[in-house]
Amino acid sequence: MQTALFNSDAPKKSTNLSINSDLLQMAKASRINLSQALEQRLAELLREEQRRKWLEENHDAIDAYNSRIESDDVFSNGLRRF
Repeated sequence: MQTALFNSDAPKKSTNLSINSDLLQMAKASRINLSQALEQRLAELLREEQRRKWLEENHDAIDAYNSRIESDDVFSNGLRRF
């Protein structure tokens, strides 16, 4: 189960952005909700950044675990029949 990245019930806040005019025109023609699209992409970028930080913070533990499995194998190795 994934925890919420942000409070989706938080109030909206107006902001000013600069965007490529061709992209804006194409988005409007395609009826893309710019606010929704930006929120979705920002959430994706934040998840990617959280994942990167987690992997960086846990790099040593992950390497130690992988080394242990490589040298000692997994506990159920002798029990598997496949």
